[in-house]
Amino acid sequence: MTDESGHKPSLRAVASSVGAAFFGVQSEKNRARDFQHGKPMQFIIIGLIATTIFILTLVGVVQLVLNLAGV
Repeated sequence: MTDESGHKPSLRAVASSVGAAFFGVQSEKNRARDFQHGKPMQFIIIGLIATTIFILTLVGVVQLVLNLAGV
Protein backbone atom coordinates (compact mmCIF):
# COMPACT_ATOMS: atom_id res chain seq x y z
CA MET A 1 0.00 0.00 0.00
CA THR A 2 2.81 2.44 0.69
CA ASP A 3 4.73 3.59 -2.32
CA GLU A 4 8.16 5.00 -1.55
CA SER A 5 9.17 5.29 -5.23
CA GLY A 6 7.21 8.49 -5.86
CA HIS A 7 4.42 6.94 -7.92
CA LYS A 8 0.83 7.93 -7.39
CA PRO A 9 -1.11 5.72 -4.95
CA SER A 10 -3.24 2.96 -6.45
CA LEU A 11 -7.02 3.02 -6.32
CA ARG A 12 -6.87 0.47 -3.50
CA ALA A 13 -4.45 2.68 -1.55
CA VAL A 14 -6.70 5.71 -2.08
CA ALA A 15 -9.76 3.78 -0.90
CA SER A 16 -7.84 2.51 2.12
CA SER A 17 -6.67 6.02 2.98
CA VAL A 18 -10.19 7.40 2.65
CA GLY A 19 -11.55 4.60 4.84
CA ALA A 20 -8.90 5.18 7.49
CA ALA A 21 -9.48 8.92 7.45
CA PHE A 22 -13.25 8.35 7.57
CA PHE A 23 -12.80 6.60 10.93
CA GLY A 24 -10.02 8.92 12.12
CA VAL A 25 -7.20 6.38 12.17
CA GLN A 26 -5.09 7.55 9.21
CA SER A 27 -1.35 7.06 9.79
CA GLU A 28 1.00 10.00 9.37
CA LYS A 29 3.06 8.07 6.79
CA ASN A 30 0.02 7.39 4.58
CA ARG A 31 -1.26 10.94 5.00
CA ALA A 32 2.10 12.34 3.88
CA ARG A 33 2.14 9.97 0.88
CA ASP A 34 -1.38 11.03 -0.08
CA PHE A 35 -0.55 14.74 0.05
CA GLN A 36 2.72 14.32 -1.85
CA HIS A 37 1.64 11.93 -4.59
CA GLY A 38 -2.15 11.68 -4.62
CA LYS A 39 -4.60 13.58 -6.77
CA PRO A 40 -7.20 15.43 -4.70
CA MET A 41 -10.05 14.58 -7.07
CA GLN A 42 -9.54 10.84 -6.44
CA PHE A 43 -9.88 11.34 -2.70
CA ILE A 44 -12.91 13.62 -3.10
CA ILE A 45 -14.77 11.20 -5.36
CA ILE A 46 -14.04 8.14 -3.22
CA GLY A 47 -14.89 10.14 -0.09
CA LEU A 48 -18.26 11.14 -1.57
CA ILE A 49 -18.97 7.55 -2.56
CA ALA A 50 -18.06 6.31 0.95
CA THR A 51 -20.24 8.99 2.56
CA THR A 52 -23.17 8.11 0.30
CA ILE A 53 -22.84 4.41 1.15
CA PHE A 54 -22.65 5.27 4.86
CA ILE A 55 -25.78 7.43 4.73
CA LEU A 56 -27.73 4.88 2.69
CA THR A 57 -26.73 2.16 5.17
CA LEU A 58 -27.96 4.29 8.07
CA VAL A 59 -31.25 5.00 6.30
CA GLY A 60 -31.67 1.29 5.55
CA VAL A 61 -31.02 0.30 9.18
CA VAL A 62 -33.48 2.91 10.46
CA GLN A 63 -36.13 1.72 7.98
CA LEU A 64 -35.55 -1.89 9.03
CA VAL A 65 -35.88 -1.04 12.73
CA LEU A 66 -39.02 0.99 12.12
CA ASN A 67 -40.59 -1.83 10.12
CA LEU A 68 -39.71 -4.37 12.80
CA ALA A 69 -41.17 -2.06 15.47
CA GLY A 70 -44.42 -1.79 13.51
CA VAL A 71 -44.28 1.97 13.10
